[in-house]
Amino acid sequence: MDFSIDPEFQEKLDWMNRFVREEVEAMDLLFPQGSEQFNIRNRKARAMAKKLQARVKAQGLWACHLTPELGGKGYGQVKLALMNEILGRTSWGPVVFGCAAPDTGNAEILAMFGTPEQKARYLQPLLDGEIFSTYAMTEPQAGADPKEFTCRAWREGDEWVIEGEKWYASNFKVSSFVIAMVVTNPENAPHERMSMFLIPSDTPGIVDIRDVAGMNDPVDNGHHAYLRFDKVRVPLDAMLGGPGQGFKLAQARLGGGRIHHAMRVVGQCQRALEMMQERAVSRRTQGRQLGDHQMVKAMIADSAMELEMYRLLVLKAAWIIDTQPHGAARMHIAMAKVAMARVYHDIVRRAVHLHGALGTTHETPLARMWMGVPMLSVADGPTEVHQVQIANALLKQTAPAQGLFPSEHIPTRTAEAEARYAAELAEIERELAA
Repeated sequence: MDFSIDPEFQEKLDWMNRFVREEVEAMDLLFPQGSEQFNIRNRKARAMAKKLQARVKAQGLWACHLTPELGGKGYGQVKLALMNEILGRTSWGPVVFGCAAPDTGNAEILAMFGTPEQKARYLQPLLDGEIFSTYAMTEPQAGADPKEFTCRAWREGDEWVIEGEKWYASNFKVSSFVIAMVVTNPENAPHERMSMFLIPSDTPGIVDIRDVAGMNDPVDNGHHAYLRFDKVRVPLDAMLGGPGQGFKLAQARLGGGRIHHAMRVVGQCQRALEMMQERAVSRRTQGRQLGDHQMVKAMIADSAMELEMYRLLVLKAAWIIDTQPHGAARMHIAMAKVAMARVYHDIVRRAVHLHGALGTTHETPLARMWMGVPMLSVADGPTEVHQVQIANALLKQTAPAQGLFPSEHIPTRTAEAEARYAAELAEIERELAA
């Protein structure tokens, strides 16, 4: 594996690092409310964002997750990982660089499975950063388990009729369209029951029951919608892909989302570690600088080591995506997803602790980071689902032990070794005796 980069791209990364720290992080301070980066009605924020986006486009760094035929650079996942580490430092970074979730995943499946008409209507404005979108998959009674989905659609003449509820449909209140995953073929096998539909957000019958606030959002400013589809009618050509292909489309979409989340968490952890380092050389306690205390050194060292190991796991997953056939990185993406919340939790916890009472307040970014940890455990599928996937992949390639004892049973192996080398040992013994 080779993660080295050419000097030209390193210059791009250096520019990004300066730009994000000096310009984009300021947007988090000026417009701090949860999901404000997606609020197209905040004219002041949008005007500021457009100025920053213009500078990104001038550098040729806009929407770099896209392939060249879609207007991107086709950089590949390793380079995207290095870019996302920088963008992960700030809430506004992905929007300023045209690669924010859920729009990135929605754009990718539109590009892969959309008709020319669907791409013209939905994809191009999304790529241009003119609109935002919503992905409605999970349901209140089912979570992310597609076998338990009940939101359904049926044909009536030249229309599909959609009825049911969806949960945690992020950014619906500012979105222009929804990609909804619903049951259309209930008689099929579980993973062939669902289809996806492209639905304008103002379609009659879509009811926003309430906008749910996450732990790190103000209670009165939620941006994860609880939706009801009350016999919503859409034309036949609103289906994305074919009937029963919803699960296939979802897997194509969610794999990229998981690894991009992981890439950005590297940046968040790096920011928390930098805060720990600064605190350690800026604060005194018990007559000494904080960083002179052995336990503080251990906390910083443990955080640096955990982050480096996690970063290398993410880069390896990205390298596999770039260099091996589609699907080969599935296990490593799952590993990165499982490790993500654990590493983030441990590093942020230490950073909060080193900042004392200040670390528990909203006067540093740490409180927001800390409250984002539980969400990472369930985002794009519960951690346990991916643990099972990892174990299944490993067990599938493992052969059972032959015989009563494990293959590493020392008495058994010793007897086999003695039998295998009996002649050689006897020969050596005769030579030594002579």
